[in-house]
Amino acid sequence: MTAHHALRFGANYVPSSGWLYSWLDFSADDARRDLEDLASLGLDHIRVFPVWPWIQPNRALIRRRAVDDLLHLVDLAAEFELDVAVDLLQGHLSSFDFLPSWVLTWHQRSLFADRAVRDGITAYVDTLARALADRPNVFALTLGNEVNNLWPANPATPAQSSAWAAELLDVARAAAPRLLGLYSLYDAAWYEPAHPFHPVDAVTLGDLTTVHSWVFNGVSAIDRPLGPATTSHADYLVELAAAGSPDPHRPVWLQEVGAPQPDVPAADAPAFVHRMLDQVLVNPALWGVTWWCSHDLDRSLADFPEREYELGLFTTDHRRKPVADALARAIRIVRTPAADRPALVCDTDPVARPDLRAELAPGSAFHTEWVRLRQAGPLAIVPAARADDPAYLAARSIRTVLSRT
Repeated sequence: MTAHHALRFGANYVPSSGWLYSWLDFSADDARRDLEDLASLGLDHIRVFPVWPWIQPNRALIRRRAVDDLLHLVDLAAEFELDVAVDLLQGHLSSFDFLPSWVLTWHQRSLFADRAVRDGITAYVDTLARALADRPNVFALTLGNEVNNLWPANPATPAQSSAWAAELLDVARAAAPRLLGLYSLYDAAWYEPAHPFHPVDAVTLGDLTTVHSWVFNGVSAIDRPLGPATTSHADYLVELAAAGSPDPHRPVWLQEVGAPQPDVPAADAPAFVHRMLDQVLVNPALWGVTWWCSHDLDRSLADFPEREYELGLFTTDHRRKPVADALARAIRIVRTPAADRPALVCDTDPVARPDLRAELAPGSAFHTEWVRLRQAGPLAIVPAARADDPAYLAARSIRTVLSRT
């Protein structure tokens, strides 16, 4: 990745009609209307979520019609010049877990640890990867959406979670060598000391690092909806990921970011978009931004958390929301990555010492100091062990190193 790579902008695709339940009765006309909405904003890609148990309802059965529906959506996206990233194991979506019956009830077994389950998942990943490999507008496969949300219902040790991800990424890479292979974790991997999914996997497995920035993780409680801790959290996560990677050139994809209510009231959402993007888009490590999500959730559907219903760029009847206008304006502004940044030394290495991850969590002393200093301009994070490495500092556009004290 060069210092002046072209940033990618996209949306996580949530269908306007029927949410992701629409995969059960796929409508090309409905999908085409949704994709027209997204293309009108100037986006270049979507991230899509085929639902695992509806494609592989039995360990020995992968439904061809469901795979064909996914390919049809990919081809529709191409009509609107939208590239596609496909998440494979869904897995966890909008507070619900979607797991096939063959890992539940009296079959209860961990999808991370049980060999028979892993063999079934291997067949699924291989089948979808091969089906998608030659679609020219498909650019990435992610193992699943925040798969660490499936723990602790699916027990795993750190060694098991690492081996599971590495094995499946190898399967995807062998089946679709042209595509990026990615691993998606929510931020417990960065902030919770006992979590069995570790930062080392986030920054070493797959072809680039992905982060998901949600301010309801405690950040919005630190200050007001438009306060510096809230609007800088996306940049903070990108920076933690860049600092934790052994490769200083490894890109970081802000794969999910949104303006959840009530943490960010609807009236404040456009300003949140503006302030958040102004900070994160100048980060030299950033690969791209994918907004959560494309369309609101129909309120006729029950039992979702309240914040899930109005996260879309568009309403369910295709009305463009102010947050979409703010994102479209941001896309049109060309930004140059910060060429020369100061850096704050991080004495806690979450890769080497995952038991100390709480020292980096929102509201920690380190996070508080980073937020304070970040208000003056772009601010890198540098591990203490690399603070005197000129080649590392140069690779990450770091000018000077600031002591925490």
